[in-house]
Amino acid sequence: MLLILLFFVAMWAGAQNALAGGGSFLILPTLMLTGMDARAANITSCAALFPAQVATGWAGHKLSSGAGGLSLRNLFAISVIGGAIGAAILLLTPPAFFARLVPWLVLFATAIFGYGSFLRKPGDAHVHLGSFGTGVAQFLISIYGGYFGGGIGFLMVAALTMAGQNVRMASATKNVLAGVMNASAVAIFLFSPDLHWEQAFVTSLGATIGGVLGARLLHRIDDRLLRIIVIVIGVLLTIGLFQRAA
Repeated sequence: MLLILLFFVAMWAGAQNALAGGGSFLILPTLMLTGMDARAANITSCAALFPAQVATGWAGHKLSSGAGGLSLRNLFAISVIGGAIGAAILLLTPPAFFARLVPWLVLFATAIFGYGSFLRKPGDAHVHLGSFGTGVAQFLISIYGGYFGGGIGFLMVAALTMAGQNVRMASATKNVLAGVMNASAVAIFLFSPDLHWEQAFVTSLGATIGGVLGARLLHRIDDRLLRIIVIVIGVLLTIGLFQRAA
């Protein structure tokens, strides 16, 4: 019964990601509901959503580009290294400590999502990053992506636009780099006993179907309403996780 629930939640999350983002807010607590701890749920979610990320990145790869004086190949390398470091740190984090940390991570991700959705304007790039700043920003974002990843899309779009890309190009580049950094993280997670294969398969299947359906509904559903829903879910999830950790 829980696997059936997970499948339909993953479908919703996949559609949510295709339409507005924030699907991980739905998957993480549902995976925890199946009996795994917060760290195992995060690892399983990362692996399960990876195929859809690769497909999304490939679909728009022609629009992706280097930024801030760094080539796309340089950003690739930085993302691979950062993602691997973040994944390694996660595996070294005791499950009990991560359970106490995850409410703060969800709160941070919700705040980033809310800022990127409603407060940040496309022209908000007061800081202009050079090659060093762009590299450092992408490296730190990649570590965070390998470790947790919530809100990572808005973090990368913000950094890439400050490095000189327009929003459309930054969105395409972000999708490519997200897949790259998660590839290195997933390669490490494959050897972790915390990766629950059955739940990962069900989640991946549901998210893929939901992503296809979401892409078809892209121009029919109010994007603003979906983003509000994500923020409400993020706030409720944060409150629930804080209560659980207390």
